[in-house]
Amino acid sequence: MVRHLRTTSYRSKMMSKIKSKGGKGETLLGKRLWHEGVRYRRNYKKLPGKPDIVITKYKIVIFVDGEFWHGYDWENQKKIRLHRNREFWLNKIQGNIDRDRREDQQLKKMGWTVLRFWEKHEVLKNPDACVRIILSEITKKKRKI
Repeated sequence: MVRHLRTTSYRSKMMSKIKSKGGKGETLLGKRLWHEGVRYRRNYKKLPGKPDIVITKYKIVIFVDGEFWHGYDWENQKKIRLHRNREFWLNKIQGNIDRDRREDQQLKKMGWTVLRFWEKHEVLKNPDACVRIILSEITKKKRKI
């Protein structure tokens, strides 16, 4: 039964089922913010990178990044984690990291505050801490208005 986990077709099938929006972390964070009275938009297509959560009133964008796709601890992970189709994944994930940086710069130039959280290591482990950071940013923006 474990053998099928290593086949290319099985892996391809599993990877194709990964969603780009509506993940556990994004949903959890959104619900916590809504409960705090924060109103937002999800996957806002009008901004670079289609941020997961956008608080338009205060120009705050929030990304909930998956560790694999966005290169959590990338310098160490790329040495030990990738075994199959290594060159493809190195290029793919490094490209995602580079794109994230470009989008952050674009958003900042447009006057947006950019917050990024790791899905498993931050949002799912300690959503309250993430919400506190976001609420703190909202408070800073309110003071400026």
